[in-house]
Amino acid sequence: MTATDAVVLRADDGTTLPLDPGRWHAEPTPAEDRLLAHLAGPVLDVGCGPGRFVIRLGQRGVMALGVDPAPAAVALCRSKGAPVLQKSIFDPLPGQGRWRTVLLADGNIGIGGDPLRLLRRCRELLAHDGTAVVEVEAPSRAATGWRAYRARLERGGSLGPWFSWAVVGADAIPDLALAAGLHLLRLEPIVTEGRWFARLGCERARHAVA
Repeated sequence: MTATDAVVLRADDGTTLPLDPGRWHAEPTPAEDRLLAHLAGPVLDVGCGPGRFVIRLGQRGVMALGVDPAPAAVALCRSKGAPVLQKSIFDPLPGQGRWRTVLLADGNIGIGGDPLRLLRRCRELLAHDGTAVVEVEAPSRAATGWRAYRARLERGGSLGPWFSWAVVGADAIPDLALAAGLHLLRLEPIVTEGRWFARLGCERARHAVA
């Protein structure tokens, strides 16, 4: 393995799954900054990695907390002064029912391989008027749905352990959201980066307004 070997997320059927680890250690792009500017605090960044979004939100004066089960990621966060918990989103977390935004960026809708379970957990964590902001695959003319995988990270000859992962297409997110007690507010592209985010609101907030 060399420093230039790329990190690949590969499924057990040989499929290479979407991943851009170069973003994890980079500053937020201008387009990402515009996305962050519209997040209401407090924000829970799930699978925060090295904490680049948590740090940027703090610089904007927005209260944010990162959550990640990986010790190395948490150590990097803390070395930068970012507030972070070494936990899974499915662990007991502070502020349940009071988070205004739950953020699932960089493909983190895939966590656990079960996006419906994950979105239901997000709903539990959100305030009555809260929003989940979820990165999904770009819309396509053909339905892509969502797929569950066993996957691992590979870099050169170094192979990580297998874990459950999922990939969710933009066409699948409305039905997943409804099944989780959320509803699709809108899909937002980051055109310059070929990325799409879904904003999901709480069903109970919509019913309260109706």
